[in-house]
Amino acid sequence: MSLTLVRLDDRLIHGQVVVGWGNALEADRILLIDDKVASLPWERDLYRLGVPSNMQVDFVSLDEAPAALAETVKSNKRVIVVVADVDTLVRVCKSSDVVRRVNIGGLHEGEGRRRRLRYVFLSDAESESLKMLESHGIEVTARDVPSAKAIPLSEFV
Repeated sequence: MSLTLVRLDDRLIHGQVVVGWGNALEADRILLIDDKVASLPWERDLYRLGVPSNMQVDFVSLDEAPAALAETVKSNKRVIVVVADVDTLVRVCKSSDVVRRVNIGGLHEGEGRRRRLRYVFLSDAESESLKMLESHGIEVTARDVPSAKAIPLSEFV
């Protein structure tokens, strides 16, 4: 079944991802791509606490991501991929050609960021990075929950 969702969300695994998106997409697995989380057993354990026992969760570094994504495409599992920041997303997309759509689900306030949507704050550099992904054929939309309308990148950057 392969990739059902590639989500940019600075909270990574939380209720909206597991319950909202996981149930709506009938996901079997979450693939979290993040160097820090992949390297810290205690942090992986914390994220595992929020995932039901019937859903597999795997943690990979950016270096491991291309192989993990290639394996995901061949899998019969319905997989949600989560990344925490725009830079990681760009690196993931550049390292693998399997990502064709990206959902921006939640990026909170931070230095240099301004509000673009109720749940999306981006810096100008982050906006440019997302536009670059779109110019390379990757569909970028924002949508916090499955029942919401997907908002095209052009409407919020």
